[in-house]
Amino acid sequence: MSAPIQQTPQQTPQQTPQQTPLQQFFGDFAPKMADLIGDVLFADVWEREELSKRDRSLITLAALIANGDTESLPGYLNRAKQNGVTKAEVAEVITHLAFYAGWPRATSAFRVAQKSFEES
Repeated sequence: MSAPIQQTPQQTPQQTPQQTPLQQFFGDFAPKMADLIGDVLFADVWEREELSKRDRSLITLAALIANGDTESLPGYLNRAKQNGVTKAEVAEVITHLAFYAGWPRATSAFRVAQKSFEES
């Protein structure tokens, strides 16, 4: 998945439910995956009070970078920005991870982050 997609069902005037962005992304191939991400990850885990959304964003960015997941990184960078994470903090997370996750992963993450902050 390339981005965290908010699950916001909408209905047409005929009351026919439309697909959420998650359902559109996974389509008929993995509808349960869309349900789990929307209902468990975003509606439950991200809403728990034990960590702020800002902290969850920093943790998620670190996990994505450490795993080399640059495909999902842009969406989660956008979410992090919405949750108050600054450009300087993202750069510091990536710099810190260069020593733990490796230089190639950090370099790839820097490219994605630079582009994300240029576009905003």
